[in-house]
Parts: sequence; structure tokens; C-alpha cells
Amino acid sequence: MKVKVANQHYNPLLKRKEVIFEAEHGQHEGTLSRTELRKNLAEILKTNVDLVFVQRAVTKTGMMLTVGEANVYDAVEQAKLVEAKHIFERNVPSAKPKEGETAAKPAAEAVPPPKEEKAKPKAEGEKKPEQKPAEKPKEEA
Repeated sequence: MKVKVANQHYNPLLKRKEVIFEAEHGQHEGTLSRTELRKNLAEILKTNVDLVFVQRAVTKTGMMLTVGEANVYDAVEQAKLVEAKHIFERNVPSAKPKEGETAAKPAAEAVPPPKEEKAKPKAEGEKKPEQKPAEKPKEEA
């Protein structure tokens, strides 16, 4: 796998380097993950991995080339201020489970399955409720 920086320029207003990169990967390697891309870009740009945020990485069908964009910030605090929340979460995976995800509950907190109701036997004199036949719609002349 080879990662190559195709273009980069410094944005002084946002205090970051905006990078366009190309990553070649072998036929059996598959598309690179964001963590691998961040690590390789950090090595090439000689910076800390925590300062690199991959915006987009696209591999065209049938090609062994991924093209993408990344931002390299001067400080992590600046990245927290500027980067969108979803981009930040994609690049910095957390070990905590998210709100929707729950870890396995301990046995003490496990909820027992609902009780099934038994069908009551019908008395001999009890009749089924009668059903009315469905009415046909009236045809208008």
C-alpha cells in the first residue's frame, strides 16, 4: 500500500493543512480504513495521528486507487472547534458504547420472558359470536 499526497495547502484562518491524497492498494488488500489512512498520512506529513482527520476516501469500482481529502490541524482543540461532529466521531473511535447500543446486561438485571396465557376451555352452552356477512358496495346508476 502506498499513500501519496497529491496536493496540500495551508489555511491560516482555520489553522490547518488541507490535503488531497491518493492511496494505492493491492488487489487482495481491499479499501483502506480511516485509521490506516490517518496513520500513513501522519507519517508522510510528520505529525501526530491525533491531528489528522480524513474527510472523505473514495475507491472507484474495480480500481485499486483510493482518492480522498484530509485536514491536518495545528492543535486538537482547533479540530474540536472546526470539524463536524460526525467527522470527528468517524476519525476518533471511542471505546464506550453509544446511547443506542447496550452492553450485555448482568443476570440480576435480566428481565424474565413474558408469561403466556393459557386458553380457557369453552363451556358447552357458550356460543361463538355471530359474524355478519360483508355488505356489497351499492352500484350507482
